Amino acid sequence: MGFTVREIESPDSVTRVVAEDAKLRAPRPGDGAAGDADIGEKMILNMGPSHPATHGVLRLVLELDGEIIIKATPDVGFLHRGDEKIAENMQYNQFVPYTDRLDYLAPLANNVAYALAVEKLMNWEIPPRGKAIRVICCEISRISSHLMGLGAMALDLGAMTVFLYSFTQREKIYDLSELLSGARFTTSYTRVGGQIRDLPEKFVPMLRDFLDEFGPALDEMDKLLTRNKIFVDRTRDIGVITKDRAIAYAISGPNLRGSGIEHDLRRKHPYLDYEQYDFDVVVGSAGDCYDRYLVRVEEMRQSVKILRQVIEKLPGGPINVADWKNMLPPKSHVMTKMEELIHHFIVVTEGLSAPPGEVYFAAENPKGELGFYINSRGGGVPYRLKIRAPSFVNLSILPELLPGCMLADVTAVLGSLDFVMGECDR
Repeated sequence: MGFTVREIESPDSVTRVVAEDAKLRAPRPGDGAAGDADIGEKMILNMGPSHPATHGVLRLVLELDGEIIIKATPDVGFLHRGDEKIAENMQYNQFVPYTDRLDYLAPLANNVAYALAVEKLMNWEIPPRGKAIRVICCEISRISSHLMGLGAMALDLGAMTVFLYSFTQREKIYDLSELLSGARFTTSYTRVGGQIRDLPEKFVPMLRDFLDEFGPALDEMDKLLTRNKIFVDRTRDIGVITKDRAIAYAISGPNLRGSGIEHDLRRKHPYLDYEQYDFDVVVGSAGDCYDRYLVRVEEMRQSVKILRQVIEKLPGGPINVADWKNMLPPKSHVMTKMEELIHHFIVVTEGLSAPPGEVYFAAENPKGELGFYINSRGGGVPYRLKIRAPSFVNLSILPELLPGCMLADVTAVLGSLDFVMGECDR
């Protein structure tokens, strides 16, 4: 059943919606005598924060007229940890583990985006091999995140088999993460100026085997869903985001491209030598839940294409910036030379010697544009740090997107937006 997204008034705060429940029963301006009769059919429903389809601690206060949503008020912040304030009280590299906890489905990509922001402040350029390793990190994170989004959306709509297929492949990516960083989930692999270590000897063959196996598995998931009548009926013409509304709400990532806007930071503002790789920017046309699903499926194929190119072109050489006054010197030098020992002590105790200034860097993360704004007054600690979280921005359209939907459509819309509350609330 299709619907047209319509503009509504700004929603009241959740506090007022709950506290003024009695007022909801009163006739509204313009209702007249008829309003008294049908206002009793309106119902306030709390969906979340403990609900499997909200993908975390998201609370939706829904006003229903029968099965039709007439008003939706998202309530976020249940997972707020004050990451941005924490960053102002620790050295740049000490904040890396906190970036794992943003989009915790793509920790490697978060690490890279944050490190690139600080390196922009430091005016550092990573060696070619270091860039290639970071591209690998970003693209396996994209596949892992999209697999989670695909599997969870399918499960919410009743397709359990796809969920099991997707998690089988994600376990293989976790094996790669463990080999690379020593951790499966919260990796903290990237450092400002490089990585903690080079690729292990077995990593590239293991990655190549995964890519060979993943292609047929993705095709199988595609066959299970893309032409499935139940899935298509639940997603096509549901949750339509037009081009104009997507731009007005600053939507980014697959949700933006699903609305037909060809915007990808890897193409528009290349970083990590992405301009050297051959891949397509996938876009939709209708901007509905089905298009957003299709975009993510094809983006995984493009990530496989990029990873194969990285493996073939993988350069040799160093992986870190050779600035030993701000980077930890090689261990062999620290143990044998006085100057390196002194610099090692200063870097560990005081952090980077960052110049004063302000920078903003944004990366094309799986959920959209993940940006870091850093205001520095010099020294090893940022004066201010602001995180542009794509999940938070993408959820801002819910008050306009959900009215007109059936209650059962909420799971399809939320699954198609593919958000993570750790990143939204920060």
